[in-house]
Amino acid sequence: MKILLTGATGMVGQGVLRECLLASDVEQVISLGRAPLGQTHAKLRDLVHKDLYDLAPIAKDLEGIDACLFCLGVSAAGMSEADYTKITYDLTLSVAKALLAASPKATFIYVSGESTDSTEKGSAMWARVKGRTENAILKLGFPKAFAFRPGYIQPLHGIKSRTFWYRVIYGVCGPFYPLLKKMAPKMVTNTEEVGRAMLRVVREGFGKPVVHTVDIGVLGGPREQER
Repeated sequence: MKILLTGATGMVGQGVLRECLLASDVEQVISLGRAPLGQTHAKLRDLVHKDLYDLAPIAKDLEGIDACLFCLGVSAAGMSEADYTKITYDLTLSVAKALLAASPKATFIYVSGESTDSTEKGSAMWARVKGRTENAILKLGFPKAFAFRPGYIQPLHGIKSRTFWYRVIYGVCGPFYPLLKKMAPKMVTNTEEVGRAMLRVVREGFGKPVVHTVDIGVLGGPREQER
């Protein structure tokens, strides 16, 4: 498989990248971003493009993609709805439309979050915008498109969030992760499970377009070579 990955420097993206590089059936991972990833691997291609709202100059690079794992995102804290929409909705749709034109058979997986508002009418700004983005992606025309809605994600294998307060939370909760996972399996997952679940959905599909935390836990079992 040839995978296009966005947000590879973020916590979720780092975990997804790790699982992609470990998967025997992933031949290449193209990391699309505004800045160099700063990581090398035989399977990894670093595709740097400054303007993600205009991908016409790199359209050829998007051909032959089997799946896009869209992990790019920002916290809505302190942002206006207009600014959050520009990054969360506009940028996502920019990448999705360019990919659909170049690789019309690709699978598209968008990382959203639990409590996302599919009605687009709720009181939480971030949930409305995420819901609008999900709805647009699912209607865009990909043969297979999915919205992943993880809840609490525990980073593993030395992966860290770039947001200070998130790092504090994960540092405090880390020792209690096994207990949290046991007590609230419908709300707790980890970076390993998210990455594995995405790859499994690309390979096998899924019975519904929205993949919740509990589904991620089931889908994200041992990678193929460990089964």
